[in-house]
Amino acid sequence: MTEPSLHAARGPVGAALLDLATGRWTLLDPIAATLLDLPAAGAERDAAIEDATARWAATGAAPDRVRGDLTRAAADLDRLRAGRPVHQSPPAPTPIVLFAPAARPSLRDRAAAGIGLAAALLLLRAVPIRHVVTVARLAARLPGRPAGVREAEAVLAVVRTAGAWWPGRAACLEESLACHLAAALTGRRVRWVLGARFAPRGAHAWVETGGHVPGQDDHDRPWPYLPVLTISNSNA
Repeated sequence: MTEPSLHAARGPVGAALLDLATGRWTLLDPIAATLLDLPAAGAERDAAIEDATARWAATGAAPDRVRGDLTRAAADLDRLRAGRPVHQSPPAPTPIVLFAPAARPSLRDRAAAGIGLAAALLLLRAVPIRHVVTVARLAARLPGRPAGVREAEAVLAVVRTAGAWWPGRAACLEESLACHLAAALTGRRVRWVLGARFAPRGAHAWVETGGHVPGQDDHDRPWPYLPVLTISNSNA
C-alpha cells in the first residue's frame, strides 16, 4: 500500500499538515482544524459545516464569519488533499526537553555521525522529502536497541561539530536526520520527528529517545512543537 503523503496532527491551538509530495507545511487555526474530521464533499459536509458554525457561534463567534471561513478553508483543504488520504497522528505526551548535550562522543560515534551527516546532506539536496522519509524508515528497520539519552546527546553533539565545517545549511532538519541515521548505523534507535509550532509559526525537526528530546535551544522552553510525522522502529 502507498504510504499516505499527507500527515497531520492536532493540538490545542490548531492543526499542522505536512505534504510529503512537496515538503510544504500548512497550519490551520482551531476553526479550520475541525475540517479534518468533515466529509470531503456533498450535502453531508454542508451539514457538518453548519453544525460546526453553530458550535463556534455558541462561544460568541459571529456565525456568518465562521461559516465563510469554514467554507473557504474547506475549499483550500480540498485542493491540498486532491483525493489523497490524510494520516492523523494520535496525541502524544509532551517530551522532556534537554537543552545542553553533556555526554562525550566515542570514536565510533564520531565516525557514524560523519557518515550520517554526509548522507543527510546528500539526501535532502538530491531527492524529494518523500524519498528522504522512505530512507529514514528503512534505517529505522535496521537491527538495534533504543538509544540511551546520553548516547543520543553524544551523537547529536558530534553531528553539530561536523556540521559547523559544512559551508551550506546544516540546521535542525539536516542535524536530526543525521543523528537518526548515525544512531541506526551503530545499532541504536532514535525517533526522527517532524513537527510545527503556531506562535510564531514555524516547522522543526528533532530526535527523541526515552521520552527525551536532546540538544534543543533554551528559548524553546516550554516545548512548543506539535509532532506531525514520527519515524521509528515499532519496538523503539
